[in-house]
Amino acid sequence: MVYVNYYLTMMKIAIIEQFQYRVAYYFYTFGMIAEPLIYLVVWTTIANAGGGVAGGMLAGAFAAYYIVWTLVRTMNISFTPFGWEDRIRMGQLTSMLLKPIHPIHSDLAFFGGEKIPNIIMWLPIAVVLSLIFHPIFSPSALGIIVFFISIWLAFIIRTIALWLLGMITFWTTRVSAIFDLYFALELILSGRLVPLSLLPQWTQNISLFLPFQWTFNFPIETIAGNYSISQLLFGLGMQIVWIAAGSVALQFFWKRAIQQFTSVGN
Repeated sequence: MVYVNYYLTMMKIAIIEQFQYRVAYYFYTFGMIAEPLIYLVVWTTIANAGGGVAGGMLAGAFAAYYIVWTLVRTMNISFTPFGWEDRIRMGQLTSMLLKPIHPIHSDLAFFGGEKIPNIIMWLPIAVVLSLIFHPIFSPSALGIIVFFISIWLAFIIRTIALWLLGMITFWTTRVSAIFDLYFALELILSGRLVPLSLLPQWTQNISLFLPFQWTFNFPIETIAGNYSISQLLFGLGMQIVWIAAGSVALQFFWKRAIQQFTSVGN
């Protein structure tokens, strides 16, 4: 019950904050979806120049993929690992440690609450993009259900992954190269840059055993692709596996990382 009340309270604060500064957050949301918008324009242009097809995908299929991508992008926003240095230096982590629950719940609850107004803000953008680019959608009822489950599971996976990455700052402050490498791998192997189906088969095989595609490509394809029932259930299973594995890793490294912590504050 304590966790439920905490999550409801933090999510309520996040929702109120977003609506209080709705213009600023609307521009922030638009900025976050600028990346998939660029890919959308590029790939639909390439497909249209090639007779409406590129890499076996129709221009409308690219449009569907990247329009859904814009929502998945906002859903995957979590606390950046680059922010851990400020979190420690400004004393924010100290106050988080005083609470009787693990600090990751603060990020899960607050950023989870932000998703609700983000989705509301995304809807008119999706309508406009659909009118301009004419996406082709043919999702199954199960695919739609799995999509709404998978985008939340993807958010949890990415939050845990970025937390594990951010905790490297407990041992060293020179971590930007490691963070950049991680995000470069995510860009290529997650389906962010290009749908994984267009990559070489060996790349697709590698991505099966990494968390990246389960936070981006899989949720997108559940509604923009033509996944079978077995593929949908397999994807959900892999997301649950990564959440479980990430939770174990988080508990293991957190106990050791916190031993390196020195309280700092301005």
